Amino acid sequence: MTLDQLPNIDPERLHPIDVNALVGPDQPRHPPRILVLYGSLRERSYSRLVSEEAGRLLRWYGCEVRTFNPSGLPLPDDTEASHPKVQELRELAEWSEGMVWVSPERHGAMTGLMKTQIDWIPLALGGVRPTQGKTLAIMQVSGGSQSFNAVNQLRILGRWMRMLTIPNQSSVPKAFNEFDEAGRMRLSPLYLRIVDVCEELVKFTLLTRGRSAYLTDRYSERVESAEAVSRRVNQKTH
Repeated sequence: MTLDQLPNIDPERLHPIDVNALVGPDQPRHPPRILVLYGSLRERSYSRLVSEEAGRLLRWYGCEVRTFNPSGLPLPDDTEASHPKVQELRELAEWSEGMVWVSPERHGAMTGLMKTQIDWIPLALGGVRPTQGKTLAIMQVSGGSQSFNAVNQLRILGRWMRMLTIPNQSSVPKAFNEFDEAGRMRLSPLYLRIVDVCEELVKFTLLTRGRSAYLTDRYSERVESAEAVSRRVNQKTH
């Protein structure tokens, strides 16, 4: 990703990440692996457009970025977890070291599609939690005035999934005004906030990923076997 593909960026003020300030000599230095999820299947989906802007920025910051296309993902419990789209999502969740969740606000909440994606990511797979200790950035788009309902819900979900949700977040009101015909976001304070969120996500990912196992080590789990953890967190409710 080059600055030519980021037309709204001031190149003198977009600073590369100082990896040495965040990563110890024995810590991993490969490009951070970031998974992006968005929450609408509309042809002109503003959550998807925001996710694409975030992906471009994250690539400039040196990340390896993959975006999950939720089209065809079944409802939770409507089919087996062996469904190809479910397997794709779960493999990406395991691959990632950080995530970006971008949801529209619909009826004062995140969309069902956004929640469906998160619900298909289990708390544990054989006693291993695919999201625990990974970083998370949250964003939302709205058709109306400024709101934070969706990001507030996403923040709760991030905590529930045991993720390290970064302090910064983005909410884009009246999103239909913020993009040109080509689907690129116009320069505004709202765009600058998305840059801030991406920069912060990369910093937190570099800072914590090599220490994630220690940060998430818990006494209660040291006295449980992996099998016991798996049974407990995968209990079904009806």
